Amino acid sequence: MISPEKAIQYDRYEFKKWEHHEAETIVEMPVSLTVNGVVWLSFMCTPVDLEAMAVGFLYNEGVIETMEDVADVRVCEHGDNVDVWLNHQAEQPTSWRRTSGCTGGVTAVDLLAKPNVSFEENRLNVGPEAVGHLVERLFESQALYRETGGVHTSALSDGEKIVLVAEDIGRHNTLDKIAGLCLMNEVWPETRILITTGRISSEMLQKAARLQAPILISRTSPSSLSIEMAERYGITLIGYARRHRFNVYTNGQRVGL
Repeated sequence: MISPEKAIQYDRYEFKKWEHHEAETIVEMPVSLTVNGVVWLSFMCTPVDLEAMAVGFLYNEGVIETMEDVADVRVCEHGDNVDVWLNHQAEQPTSWRRTSGCTGGVTAVDLLAKPNVSFEENRLNVGPEAVGHLVERLFESQALYRETGGVHTSALSDGEKIVLVAEDIGRHNTLDKIAGLCLMNEVWPETRILITTGRISSEMLQKAARLQAPILISRTSPSSLSIEMAERYGITLIGYARRHRFNVYTNGQRVGL
């Protein structure tokens, strides 16, 4: 198994003097996804929870619905490929669209198409204080970030506690990993709130919708397209979230607005 951390050395100039340091940095590497013996694409990712990332990616792309669709999933001995064997045939997309995801996300989903899911009837409500509480829990769960920095973290909450956490150099990979962990561990809380350190772009919004999370919280900003998509889907989109403040961009009724 490849470590997600790598020892490095660097020199720092501060207050008119040099200091030599040793530290750990986050690993970024290409990992290919092979489906039914055919290589589909390569992720640029952090080598942790790779099986979950592969399964979650296929789920978020609509290729699978449950783990019953998956016959086997395994990481090769060199750690640079994930083999997924399905119980059905799956046609490789003829073209992948490059997304705004850091480290180069890709998707075959038409993000501008009419959504096939809606959360407008979802009656989930959380108080403003709960939003701040969940943001604090997210920061506390950043184990890899505390060691290396330079990594995104996403978490799935049931509204009270953090249920699952995933970390990766690519923010979009964290939501694929969350989806995969849900499937592989059969963990689907009735209440689903996603909290992430990453910017909310269109593919992040699409993955949140696929995970059936009516509330998506980020410590940073949403894009214009993600706001438009959140309006169409009926998702509550929250950005720049901290302990005592946050911005609500869509469907604020769920947080008492």
